[in-house]
Amino acid sequence: MELDLNVLNHLGLNLYSNVAAVVSEVVANSWDADATTVDIHIDVAADCVRIIDNGIGMTRDDINKRYLTVGYERRKDPTVAPSALGRQPMGRKGIGKLSLFSIASVVDIYTTKFGLSNALRLAIADIEAAMRSGARYHPIPLNDHKFAPTQGTAIVLSQLKSRLTNTQSSLRWRLARRFSIIGPASNFTVRINNSELSPADRDYFHKLQNIWYYGDVSRKYVDYCEPDIHAEKRDGTIDQASQVSGWLGTAFEPRQLRDVDGESLNAITILVHGKLAQEDILESINDGGLYTKYLIGEVQADFLDQTDKPDIATSNRQQIIEDDPRYLALRAFLRRELRHIANRWDELRNAEGVQRALEIPAINAWYKSLTRDDEARAKTWLGRVNRIPVERPEDRRRLLSHAVLAFESCRLKNNLDALNRISVEDIEAISDVFLQLDDIEAALYYQIIHERISVIKTLETKVDENAREAVVQSHVFNHLWLLDPSWERATESGYIERQMNRAFEDIEASLTDEERQARFDIKYRLTTGKHVIVELKRANRIVSTNEIDQQVRKYRSALLKLLAAAGRDNEPYEIVVIVGRELRDWAEPGGRSISEQQLNALGARVVLYQQLLDNAYAAYSAYLEQNSVAGTLFQLVQTIEEQVSAMEQS
Repeated sequence: MELDLNVLNHLGLNLYSNVAAVVSEVVANSWDADATTVDIHIDVAADCVRIIDNGIGMTRDDINKRYLTVGYERRKDPTVAPSALGRQPMGRKGIGKLSLFSIASVVDIYTTKFGLSNALRLAIADIEAAMRSGARYHPIPLNDHKFAPTQGTAIVLSQLKSRLTNTQSSLRWRLARRFSIIGPASNFTVRINNSELSPADRDYFHKLQNIWYYGDVSRKYVDYCEPDIHAEKRDGTIDQASQVSGWLGTAFEPRQLRDVDGESLNAITILVHGKLAQEDILESINDGGLYTKYLIGEVQADFLDQTDKPDIATSNRQQIIEDDPRYLALRAFLRRELRHIANRWDELRNAEGVQRALEIPAINAWYKSLTRDDEARAKTWLGRVNRIPVERPEDRRRLLSHAVLAFESCRLKNNLDALNRISVEDIEAISDVFLQLDDIEAALYYQIIHERISVIKTLETKVDENAREAVVQSHVFNHLWLLDPSWERATESGYIERQMNRAFEDIEASLTDEERQARFDIKYRLTTGKHVIVELKRANRIVSTNEIDQQVRKYRSALLKLLAAAGRDNEPYEIVVIVGRELRDWAEPGGRSISEQQLNALGARVVLYQQLLDNAYAAYSAYLEQNSVAGTLFQLVQTIEEQVSAMEQS
């Protein structure tokens, strides 16, 4: 069998894709070399990365026989394993050093052992040249030992394949998450540009609401969290030969499990001998429960990597072979643990939701007004609502107010069912049901009006004029409340609508090209007992009152004929023409007034797109002001939103 140097492409040159994964391999080698400190220097100006440790270093013989031997297995070398500090080696395949070429074209190595320093350069261009020629590759000796430590090894990565912008900040938390052995407890200090890494750099312990830790050795993770964390100790025993440590936790909200870089923290990582072995086992468990959206964890499973058993890791050292019995046993154990966590999460989240909701004075007062049976139901309801994930604080505010409305609607349904058991003489009980119904209707209508005002304000402030008109054009026929608040819903009038559509087709055929280009669309609706025809003019077209008069007469004539034929000729109608620009004759003295009178005689009016929005906003705002004291439930909804908003801001 012959191995071509081209195998390096598969084992290292293209194995990794980010700086953190590559630097992790160097840090792991430093651990294996019994280093107690590792200093990482990111030099943006020089576009290079230096990693320096105080480990045992290497002699020239060590470099040739071990470091430059691809596939060297440290664990099987009796002269170096176990280490003097009793550390279990992280490395196993002997190919981690090749990962350096994933991000750098040139790798310089400076190492000192027994007071003697050696230095060499590995260059990807030279390696590739050797591949092409079939020759043996020889690194370049370096006479300048400027980066050689007094004791240990320094690796300098240069001619990087990507820029180092923002690398320092992202490398901190990426490295902190890849190693559980960084810190005083393991006598292993890692610094980035002279700033020491700590568990806090993982940047997720403060986000945890609940934590389940495995064994006394993992109690330290609770101390990394906020003081009010809910913590439970769990048994990490899988079987007689297999044990885990670490923790599983749930965040307050799913949105917290996203980094500023967009990377998801909603994962359970597997670490072996203190180093990341698999980035996420949660995705292979396939649990679709809501609680999984809040999950995060680190599980230490050293039994997955035993020297006397086959290597369970894939080539890139960031994943595990998933059909290995050890992995299957771990996954089965975690499935059992997640079932326990799912049940506890429901209980804890429900209790926390009730507590948080009752801290709002308005909800507390409402809750105390309920009967004992309804109190119990309300607790369950508020707890369930708290389990619903939200993206923004204002969504939680809205969710609570809607939850109260929904509860009251359900309670009303129970009251209506109970009416069959109420005596007809018990007028007071029946009146209470009607009052409750009025309150719910007022509160719901308030919500609708509030949302409509929000839509109008958004159109006013965030959309440019042309886009605003396009939005109105596409929605006005199905949202006639924009034209008149009393036009809530179009009612069914299939026959007349079909006939009017045919009439519009005939009218369309009689238009001139200029008239046809000026129009956007026209439709007929029946709403609140009134027949309504709405024509939309293109926003950039300017027309005259006489042009509109001629078209309106045709629409009016067609509609009146249809109504007369149906025996409904006394029913009211209105024709609305929506335009983007003022009519041509409005600029004349008294032109607007004359125009209005002329069109009013035909039951028609002209509305500007902007005027349409202004009128709708004014009408709905006036409604809210006039009804600000309507109904106790209406007031409750308003008060809940105001109080929750004030609590969020404080």
